Amino acid sequence: MAFPKVGNLAPAFSLLDQDGKKVSLKDFRDKKNVVLYFYPKAMTPGCTTQACGLRDSQAALKKLDAVVFGVSPDPVPRLGRFIDKESLNFSLLSDEDHAIAEKYGAWGLKKFMGREFMGILRSTFIIGKDGRLKHVMDKVKTKTHHDDVVALIKELGL
Repeated sequence: MAFPKVGNLAPAFSLLDQDGKKVSLKDFRDKKNVVLYFYPKAMTPGCTTQACGLRDSQAALKKLDAVVFGVSPDPVPRLGRFIDKESLNFSLLSDEDHAIAEKYGAWGLKKFMGREFMGILRSTFIIGKDGRLKHVMDKVKTKTHHDDVVALIKELGL
């Protein structure tokens, strides 16, 4: 599936966070820029590196009026454990049926160790306060993701 088009309204979503509370994109309209990143699985090395980088960049992101949400197919209890274990300071959202990942084009064929399977394609979407998709990051490097996101939001002038 293809990514949504930059400039269009970002696909709507309502997902449960690590506390079982519903989080909807529309709740941030006209209030915050949204960094929506899709990652394969909580508490795995690459996903932990990526999440901790975003955790450590919260001050810079806050100055840019941005809120971060990580989305994975993990169940709600696992998300809570990930947040506690890594002292994450942003919400993680559970997309167990990967319906939202599919809407964003973040679900697709992956290859690992000679095996092919369907899964989360690590990607990040920058959504402006107007609810429109401003940028799609489809080549995400877990070690520099946080710096890349901050630089991109500044570059976009959001």
